Amino acid sequence: MIRVILVDDQNLIRTGIAGLLAMLPDILVVAEAANGETAIELIEQLQPDVVLLDVRMPKMSGIEVLQELNARQHLPATILLTTFDDDEALFHGMRAGAKGFLLKDICLERLSAAIRSVARGESLFRPAITERVLHGLQELAPAYVAEQLHDPLTQREIEILALMAGGFNNREIADAQGTSEGTVKNQVSSILSKLAVRDRVRAVLRGLQLGII
Repeated sequence: MIRVILVDDQNLIRTGIAGLLAMLPDILVVAEAANGETAIELIEQLQPDVVLLDVRMPKMSGIEVLQELNARQHLPATILLTTFDDDEALFHGMRAGAKGFLLKDICLERLSAAIRSVARGESLFRPAITERVLHGLQELAPAYVAEQLHDPLTQREIEILALMAGGFNNREIADAQGTSEGTVKNQVSSILSKLAVRDRVRAVLRGLQLGII
């Protein structure tokens, strides 16, 4: 069972999404929050598998919630929700540790698939938005100091990092590389270690800032 916390300041939207998810046998909404402060308390208390988090809320935005949970090292897999296509939120959300970004008018099939995907440790930043992400990141202030790595990535690791930037999961990367999923998993772990980051999104961001990809 995938345990979900739903955070949105609009009661109608929370009720609608919760009602849809209640139809699914493997996803359970364990709590709802109408603001970021309450969300942080509930997330730390209940430790859900996935958080559906509104980007724009009074008092504390979804990005600020991500940043605070990250600082406390209590950030679960989080999907940002918004009513419009917001590039700025997407870029800042990636930096803050979000695993996905969806519009609120998404259908139940895609929403449930997204929840299951991030619960498995995957991200939802698919190839279709990669160009926008890369362009936007170039306009943001660098998050890392561009320095020479003590242990440089191999050519294969650079190729895998580029595929990670496209939003491909381990199975898809394995298919593209003609290797096994287990091998890719080991290579991804090596990439994270060499780049001194703890997740795939930060690996992509660091790779971009260092000019590796």
